[in-house]
Amino acid sequence: METLTGIVVRKATGRRDMNDFVRLPRTLYRGVPQYVPDLERDIANVFRRRGNPGLEFSDIQPFVAYRDGVAVGRIAGIVNRRANERWGQQVVRFGLIEFIDDLDVSRALLDAVGQWGLERGMDTLQGPMGITDFDKEGMLVEDFHLRGTMNTIWNPDYYPRHLEALGFSKAVDWVQIRIGIPGETPPRYSRTAQYVREQLGLRVVKLGDKSIDRRRYAEQALQMFNEAYAPIFGFSALSESQITAFLDRYLPLIDRRMVPIVLNSQDEVVGAAVTIGSLSEALQKADGRLFPTGWYHLLKALKWKHEDTVEMLLVGVRPDYQGMGVNALFFDDLIPIYNQYGFKWAETGPQLEDNVRELSQWKPLKPEYVKRRRCYIKKVKR
Repeated sequence: METLTGIVVRKATGRRDMNDFVRLPRTLYRGVPQYVPDLERDIANVFRRRGNPGLEFSDIQPFVAYRDGVAVGRIAGIVNRRANERWGQQVVRFGLIEFIDDLDVSRALLDAVGQWGLERGMDTLQGPMGITDFDKEGMLVEDFHLRGTMNTIWNPDYYPRHLEALGFSKAVDWVQIRIGIPGETPPRYSRTAQYVREQLGLRVVKLGDKSIDRRRYAEQALQMFNEAYAPIFGFSALSESQITAFLDRYLPLIDRRMVPIVLNSQDEVVGAAVTIGSLSEALQKADGRLFPTGWYHLLKALKWKHEDTVEMLLVGVRPDYQGMGVNALFFDDLIPIYNQYGFKWAETGPQLEDNVRELSQWKPLKPEYVKRRRCYIKKVKR
């Protein structure tokens, strides 16, 4: 598709177009200290059925925008059939969007995805989102000066201005919580943790404990996240094949001391927290590539020299145990470990701004609300 402004948007189907899609951020954000790149092979695997089990129930199409033969933008269109059925919608999502500061480029990219969605019976364009809620989502609308993280989107301040100029409106906002790691567990958490251990019969196990079936508990934890996150905006549950792929990919990498699993007296997983030392600086040094030296920077950050921040990637409690103080067990377990590792800060993933129960649990730690990000929405017209 060629626009009147000389911009050509085409589906990325060949090797050259896909290379341009994957590598565009490397040139767009070179020298930007806040940007944390994805590994390029991870982005490429999003579009490969063998690398992305979510394609069993989703359609995805990458697009690249060119001007005078030079890539100036990219976007992916996503139709998650399972999510649309779950929420009773006909939504085409857009994700992995990047563009230069030119409204004609952003318009052409979003129009291309909108048209692609219309051809599949969709009537609403929504994003940035991924296939599932475990993918990166939400366009940054505040705190552009803060460095990004491995599991969130960073974008320049002109991105939301473009979306608003093109008629997109707010669907939901997420915020992240940043806290200073206290020298000891606050008494409120310690008392609550002791209570739930004694009165509810709950206990914490670690994936690093060789006496337990680590794979089984990790699988149960991901299934529990499916239950815990089911009511959340746009959520699409992980399939069995996605759970298997997730475990195969991440279980060997995580520091298992930093992943507390809460069990009840029936040995069922009722809560879990997946946390990891920040890899932001290591990913910046890797510049999107594992080779020749990217692997070393990542391994160093994971095993030998931690950055000063820990990322709380996933925190969840089974619905029938929510509001019972289970989260206190996470804090009671993790804060001493964070101090042993020398972490100074902890940062959560995006949390919906209206999820009062989730946000209120951080109050004893004097949280700072940072990095507001937004999902935009717009009706698609023929």
